[in-house]
Amino acid sequence: MSRRWLAASVMLVLTGALYAQKQKKIAPSRWNLFSPEQDIQLGREAAAEVERKVAVLDNKELTGFVSRIGKKLGEQPEAGNYPYTFKVVHDNSINAFALPGGPSFVHTGLIQAAGNEAQIAGVLAHEISHVALRHGTAQVTKANAIQIAAGIGGLMAGGSMLGQLAQLGAGLGANSLLLKFSRDAESDADLLGARMMARAGYEPIEMARFFEKLEVEEKARGGQMSQFFSDHPNPGNRVKAVSEEVKMLPARGYGKGDSASLQRAQSVIRSLPVPKKTNANFRHQPPAGGSATGAGIDAARPAAALKQHQSRSVSFSYPENWQVFQSGQSNELTIAATEGLVEGQGGRTEIAFGALAGLAPGRGGLERDTEQFLQQIAPANRMQRSGEAKRFQVSGSAALLNLYFSASPYRGRREVDAIVTVEHPKGLFYMILVSPENEYPKAQPVFDRMIQSIQIAR
Repeated sequence: MSRRWLAASVMLVLTGALYAQKQKKIAPSRWNLFSPEQDIQLGREAAAEVERKVAVLDNKELTGFVSRIGKKLGEQPEAGNYPYTFKVVHDNSINAFALPGGPSFVHTGLIQAAGNEAQIAGVLAHEISHVALRHGTAQVTKANAIQIAAGIGGLMAGGSMLGQLAQLGAGLGANSLLLKFSRDAESDADLLGARMMARAGYEPIEMARFFEKLEVEEKARGGQMSQFFSDHPNPGNRVKAVSEEVKMLPARGYGKGDSASLQRAQSVIRSLPVPKKTNANFRHQPPAGGSATGAGIDAARPAAALKQHQSRSVSFSYPENWQVFQSGQSNELTIAATEGLVEGQGGRTEIAFGALAGLAPGRGGLERDTEQFLQQIAPANRMQRSGEAKRFQVSGSAALLNLYFSASPYRGRREVDAIVTVEHPKGLFYMILVSPENEYPKAQPVFDRMIQSIQIAR
């Protein structure tokens, strides 16, 4: 018996040694000109900027749900000693992000897409790992080492760090260095996040399963990049790498979390009103080129010449002087000249002259689905209906046109919102054409051509 016990002990030691050899050592980059304290300061400044520009929900149940998961993960040694906070953003795209020092944000779309609590924990563990490994400030250091080392603008000596980084082109704009990482950084965040999940008692393989689910959905969308993969480049064999890491973690009874709490959170999200049209993802929000007083309106007017927008599900024409801005995985496009986008209340970008297009849920027929859609968006945007709906055909598809009036972002003006809804195999396609009331007669011929150009894929 003693020899058997000794043999078993030797096997355990050898297995432990093999485990230690195989598991990758992951640590923050040694080349970082910021201190951990500066990460925290920068994160607080950036969080305040984010909250000015996105619809952070003031909902105790949703915030409590996400914070409970995040707190459990943030208490693990892999998370480092950072003051993590967790908030929910009302955005249909599947995404989450964490700022240096710990402020973390989860989109409602991610909560809705999760099959269990452990999958949400997997994404949060990944984001917390970016904070703990200090990937954001390491990325900024790599891109701006000379300027930062020279202390340009007092960056390393107090003052607004976010403002100084913006001067270096490393603020919170598109492709922010603080939030867009290399594939190596993504790989390390995956592996460290899996370890963090395991310590917190979550089934770590659920991280891989959620990534796999997103990859399947991306292929079904014809390779169109989801918001998560756009901001989190796949390091290659992501699911396989996480699965291999899970095999090296201690065998124990992991769980998938509280299914009842997730179902309640998802039910709360389904009952939320549609976000106002000003709600845009801050990293994909188009720049406000106009002003609230209407300066630049000449450049905002739609040109008579049109160009084509083409996707797998729909195509349409739009003025050649306008641009198409896409907000993540929300299926909504903003189409306008930059001069037609103005800064409204709270610093949010609003469409003053342009269009929105997207796909809304729909199963009950054109009239019923349209009415449900209008009931969701009209109160949130203080829109008043004008007259009865007009029924017509667009390229063989049944369509409705509803006219609304609302206050224009151009101060002291009224706005016309021409809302077109068209039957679509996957729901209800909508196009909202926005114009100041005094400009609408001149814009209407172009709007009519945009409407008639809509082609629904079958």
